[in-house]
Amino acid sequence: MNEIQSLDIIAVGAHPDDVEIACGGTLAQLVRQGYRVGIIDLTDGEPTPGSPGPEVRLAEAQAAADVLGVHVRKTLDLPNRKLFDTYENRVCLAKEFRRYRPKLVVGFGEKTPLASPDHWQAMQITDAAVFYSRLTKWDEEFDHLPPHTIQAQLYYSLAFYSLEMPAAAGHFVSDISDTLETKIESVICYQTQFEKRQEFIAKRIEAVALNTGMTAGFKAGELFLTAKTLGTNDIMRTVLGEPSN
Repeated sequence: MNEIQSLDIIAVGAHPDDVEIACGGTLAQLVRQGYRVGIIDLTDGEPTPGSPGPEVRLAEAQAAADVLGVHVRKTLDLPNRKLFDTYENRVCLAKEFRRYRPKLVVGFGEKTPLASPDHWQAMQITDAAVFYSRLTKWDEEFDHLPPHTIQAQLYYSLAFYSLEMPAAAGHFVSDISDTLETKIESVICYQTQFEKRQEFIAKRIEAVALNTGMTAGFKAGELFLTAKTLGTNDIMRTVLGEPSN
């Protein structure tokens, strides 16, 4: 039996394409920087109006993962459109965290009005699974996978209909100037979802990334919300991006 290699970061989505749209550029950048990156989709996203079935959607998801260069992509057997924050679903995701032992977990950071309610449920499931992953004296609930403490958690945003900054302990912008095209290419892999709106989706993703990046002085960027308030003991390095004298 082959030993499972640990991952540095796992990004969690409710459906295939959530992660690509929200933070695909950052994941591609992390891969280029030498980190081991994984994506976990809680559901297969099916049924949807334009897709002939889950096999096609899963093939699109793998194609998108290949574009980003991520090392692992898994789809859990949870129900699309009926996803709820239950104990069983929390344990299901926590098992994957114990199995792949990431240092960082990224997931939904807010409700997405006018979009799938699965997104909000995914956020709560992910929060709970991060906590469950580290609990001791509960091994029988997790197939005796050893406990694992996740060092940090971040949230991404999929809300395109508000000018308000999502509420969080802190915010920062990830520079995706070099991976914006890769991000767009990964999203376009979902032909069943975007074939008739391909140009519109590409332009929309680009517009959001350019605007987000501009706020931080980058060509393109993705917004992340922090679970804890950010701090520094080197203000000059933090603000100016250079070490103190």
